[in-house]
Amino acid sequence: MSDREVSGRELSSREVSDREVRELEAQEARLVLPRFTYEDAWTLGGLLVGMARERGAPVAVDIRRGPQQLFHCALPGSSADNDDWIDRKRRVVERYGVSSFLVGARFRAKGTTFEASSRLDPDRYAAHGGAFPVAVEGAGVIGSVTVSGLPQAEDHAMVVEALERLLSSYASADG
Repeated sequence: MSDREVSGRELSSREVSDREVRELEAQEARLVLPRFTYEDAWTLGGLLVGMARERGAPVAVDIRRGPQQLFHCALPGSSADNDDWIDRKRRVVERYGVSSFLVGARFRAKGTTFEASSRLDPDRYAAHGGAFPVAVEGAGVIGSVTVSGLPQAEDHAMVVEALERLLSSYASADG
């Protein structure tokens, strides 16, 4: 049985979108950090750069707390276009307080697209995967972490994996 089937029945695109939204919301609920310092931003950036190098991924990475850029790295194969994508995806996180991938999925679940229905300038906002909120316990969303250079689902997955590793390192240190 494939991911698009339930009890032998093919899922509609609406059901797939609704399931995707629930999965993305669960990721965000799970990936709330106990803290986020300058050192944590450096650690998270290093994790992402290391993962990208291991995979030969031509990405740019950006981490912010509020308006302050705490980390930025462009790897071979990335370009200034990736920096523009970072800005557009980050603005979606800042406006909606959730990942850029989740915002796009919510529009798809409603049978439309972000570009067609958000009423926001697509030259300034992109609801494509890769930007994720940095949320801290007791404070909420305080920043963002963004990857650009891969297909959107892969950009998103790389950020999620790095946040999971960072969260796991906190648990090990407190252990």
